[in-house]
Amino acid sequence: MIVRILFALSLMASALAADVDKLWDYDKPAVSETRFRKALEQAQQAGDAATAGELITQIARAQGLQGNFQAGNLTLDSVLPTMGQLPPTVSVRYLLERGRLINSAGEPKKAWRWFRNALSLAQRHNLDFYTIDALHMLGIVDSGKATLEWNQQAIQLAEKSSDTRAKDWLGSLYNNQGWTYHDQKDLPKALDYLRKAQAWHEAHGSGKTLLVARWSVAKVLRESGEVERALTILLDLERAWQRQGEEDGYVYEEIGENLLLTGRREEARNYFARALAVLSKDEWLVKAEPARMQRLRQLSQ
Repeated sequence: MIVRILFALSLMASALAADVDKLWDYDKPAVSETRFRKALEQAQQAGDAATAGELITQIARAQGLQGNFQAGNLTLDSVLPTMGQLPPTVSVRYLLERGRLINSAGEPKKAWRWFRNALSLAQRHNLDFYTIDALHMLGIVDSGKATLEWNQQAIQLAEKSSDTRAKDWLGSLYNNQGWTYHDQKDLPKALDYLRKAQAWHEAHGSGKTLLVARWSVAKVLRESGEVERALTILLDLERAWQRQGEEDGYVYEEIGENLLLTGRREEARNYFARALAVLSKDEWLVKAEPARMQRLRQLSQ
């Protein structure tokens, strides 16, 4: 009977999580935090402690994405007194968000144990979606062969899971594994996984995410020496973004790199200038990759 009750709680928590996650706009964490706080007030007024617990963990995540790590940790502290009375999903998400805050604050080794504990708890309650989340975070904070192994475990679970939300991880997981192989200089395997990511997004009509997946394939094709194939993809991507009334600085940058390799320096200079105009508006990129921005300035002159 106890096992059946726990199983029922897990199913209920999974449904709650799906509803809570619909409030997310990861590109706008401040907007998301406002949504979560409004929903939290409603859940508390309704006496829905389980949903309130879910929402508190996501408020903390939104605060972390805004760089408010201390506030995020205090928010997570507020769920601790009642967490033992809530569905296991709340505990798993608490562990995940504590780990994410610690990792974002620059302490990946310290974050590792939080993600490992989240993994154990999610596995114990057959929460595939959160098991994959924990595995993918372990892949982020670990390095080398360990990262590949965590990612592969996540991919295998997502491919075989009967949970639709768990399967929705596959596009991101293929992408992560592709870039991990890329960082380890294994371009053939990188290309293989990035093409899997592209195929997944094509099958699911992923919109802008599909355009990014195609860009990833083109970048690795260039690095593999297949410049003309890469350039064909990138010029098509340029038109695809224009049809949406937008520009992608990374596409311009890659077109410039390919044109430079083919000796078309004046055309390349124009694309590097366009890339600089767009990417210089990204405060995070400017701060994180000053050498890259300086190279764009030089090549655009």
